Amino acid sequence: MSFENRYSRTDRTLHRLAFSSGGLQVALADIENQIYKSRLEDVTAERPVFVTGLPRAGTTILLNLLVQTGQFAAHTYRDMPFLLCPMLWQGLTGRFRVSSEQRERAHGDGIMVGEDSPEAFEEIIWKQFWPEHYGDDRIDPWSECRDPEFLDFMREHFRKIVALRSSSQIRPSRYLSKNNANIARLGCLPGVLPDAKFLVPFREPVQHASSLLKQHLAFLRMHREDGFARDYMAGIGHFDFGANLRPINFDGWLDRKHTNDAKTLSFWLEYWLATYENVIGRLYDKVQLLSYAGLVARASDGLGWVAAFLELDSPDELSKQAGQLRVPREHTVDVRGVDRTLLDAVQDLYARLERHSAF
Repeated sequence: MSFENRYSRTDRTLHRLAFSSGGLQVALADIENQIYKSRLEDVTAERPVFVTGLPRAGTTILLNLLVQTGQFAAHTYRDMPFLLCPMLWQGLTGRFRVSSEQRERAHGDGIMVGEDSPEAFEEIIWKQFWPEHYGDDRIDPWSECRDPEFLDFMREHFRKIVALRSSSQIRPSRYLSKNNANIARLGCLPGVLPDAKFLVPFREPVQHASSLLKQHLAFLRMHREDGFARDYMAGIGHFDFGANLRPINFDGWLDRKHTNDAKTLSFWLEYWLATYENVIGRLYDKVQLLSYAGLVARASDGLGWVAAFLELDSPDELSKQAGQLRVPREHTVDVRGVDRTLLDAVQDLYARLERHSAF
């Protein structure tokens, strides 16, 4: 089944309408605040957690494990496509709620998702409030995001997601973000959210870059064959791969790069190097690196450390999920076309990241 065929003609029309009406959605969010004022009155979303890093670093599995503790609320596919006014959207569509049929996500990586699966959808907020950061071929990192209107909107949005994920069985109290693009905001988010914590997983660079390249090529094929898939990914702010690729321009690396072709391993190794060189300069008590290899090798202890770092109310709820962690499949990677200096640089940085890693 193609990406587009998962959505009816009506679904596709709704998505295109939603993606083209960000300003209207913000206005509707203000109305939503008043309509649901009593429901939100006692809702808190303190101590939010942000899981971020380059794609394919282990962010999705961390998102799923944390959500399964019952202590966190995150976006799900049910929030699509009117993501900026999710309570109004649920109010309109709740009576037509469909069962959560599981299907493999578009990445083709074996991860199954349904309507209630958590996912990264908050990038739409950043696109709406900070459009100047999104160039035609890049995303510029944030050094400042202390805009009162934006911060008020974001904090209210956190509370709405917590309210939506609450039920008689589950009462989450913390917002959980898994947004790879937030790695571009480590220079500002910790300062404006003083009670937040950030986890930044990383992987061995050659294997990681190879996985990124494979995904990019797969999404290029998908976007050539399926126009709605390209529009959908761009609409939700996923510029990680394919025809929508807009790398984050850490420290101006895109203007200094040696490899222009994103269909090569060297490009993705340069991107990996620029990304984690930037991250390693952003570390302090609230921002922690996490070696995915180390986490998998000692899963129970590693998840115990994550639970302690995030100050979970019931840490055992996370540790007992250690059996869900799997060693990433390693592939033989042909590095003959990669400059030796670049290979040495990424391995040197990887060693530094391992020394800084909490686990």
